[in-house]
Amino acid sequence: MNNEIVDVLIIGAGYAGLSAALELVKAGKSVRIIESDSDIGGLAGTFEISPGHRIEKFYHHWFSNDLHVIGLIEELGLSDSLQYKTTNTGLYYANSIFRLASPIDLLRFPAIPLIDRIRTGFMALYARRINSWLSLENESASDWIIRIGGRKAYEVMWKPLLAGKFGAEAPNVSAVWFWNKLKLRGSSRSKKGSEQLVYFKGGFGELTSAIRKALEARGVQFVLSCSASKINSEGGVVKGVETSHGFMPAKSVLATVPLPTFLSITSDLPESYTSPARQIRFLGNVCLVFRLKRSLSGTYWLNVADPTFPFVGVIEHTNMDDKSNYGGEHIAYLSKYLPTSEAMFSMSEPELLDYCIPFIQKIFPEFTRSWIIGCKIWRAQYSQPVITKHYSTFIPTTKTPIKNLWLCTMAQVYPEDRGTNYAVRHGRAVGKEMLATET
Repeated sequence: MNNEIVDVLIIGAGYAGLSAALELVKAGKSVRIIESDSDIGGLAGTFEISPGHRIEKFYHHWFSNDLHVIGLIEELGLSDSLQYKTTNTGLYYANSIFRLASPIDLLRFPAIPLIDRIRTGFMALYARRINSWLSLENESASDWIIRIGGRKAYEVMWKPLLAGKFGAEAPNVSAVWFWNKLKLRGSSRSKKGSEQLVYFKGGFGELTSAIRKALEARGVQFVLSCSASKINSEGGVVKGVETSHGFMPAKSVLATVPLPTFLSITSDLPESYTSPARQIRFLGNVCLVFRLKRSLSGTYWLNVADPTFPFVGVIEHTNMDDKSNYGGEHIAYLSKYLPTSEAMFSMSEPELLDYCIPFIQKIFPEFTRSWIIGCKIWRAQYSQPVITKHYSTFIPTTKTPIKNLWLCTMAQVYPEDRGTNYAVRHGRAVGKEMLATET
């Protein structure tokens, strides 16, 4: 099978690769997908957290305005599995937890002056009315927040959150990234102002399994635990991919791996293409997934506005999806974005757990180790592209200078941020572009 020349060889079975494959096979193309992991889904992949119960390796949900992935689910005939959830958000600040799930909660937040609370609320409304993000490319997130929302609000809320998310890169983050976050969350609220999130019944694993089934029914071949080491070309035309399973020839290749990985396995690209792309920097992610006997709090998404803490958020999954779906256990994620060179990224599971527990206890004083049923740690090397000023000038084109070699990666979805909704949108768009330009 591996020596058969397929129309398209896709590297990576995340949502971008799966979505592109769907467009290609609908047009009658033969497609093979290789994936270095033992399962599909990419950063939305799942694992068995306990016997009979699976969950995402990294926390996931959709917003109610994530129409691309919702449209894909409807196309697959799975709309009945969409679950709309009203959740709450909180902020840990100055040793206290504040509810910030609605505009009223913001007006009651005592840590910033009333005028800055009003300016912060206005900032969220203003963000939804900005039609051209190009006007924000020359401004940093911090400067934009101070200018629109006020310095006190920036110092109390946004500065520690940016530092917790991006670390030393925080001053370099563009206003475009922050604007997009405000716009996305602000557009996903009910008439009462509460946030509306969407989850898939049974978890993302159920959806990826359904997508795989639909693709295999159309003849798509999946080769798992198969890593790509080199994309081969000859005379400026792609020929196939060297993999851990041997050479796989193809008429076209679509790479959906992280941008740095793509650049490292593709040696024949011109400097004019690779040089701007190499300017894009990435942060890794360390994610702890806890199985707990007790709930930490009633908050689904708790932002930690304290840069001294080793994680930027506590996401208690079972405050969104009922704990009965996980054998009655409480599931919580602790997330940290960081350079992969930092010691925390390479800590062993016991080391990381020992390191984090005192911080958990500071936020939740009643918490003890006895609450922990189990803990699993997941790492991603290229989890978050750092969206700097003038980021649009660094983005590589999907159609590469090598004929019939295409790139579809989360570094290209700008001004949106990475996520399954935009992976679906980008994957389908690239699939259509490949079909429209084939020779």
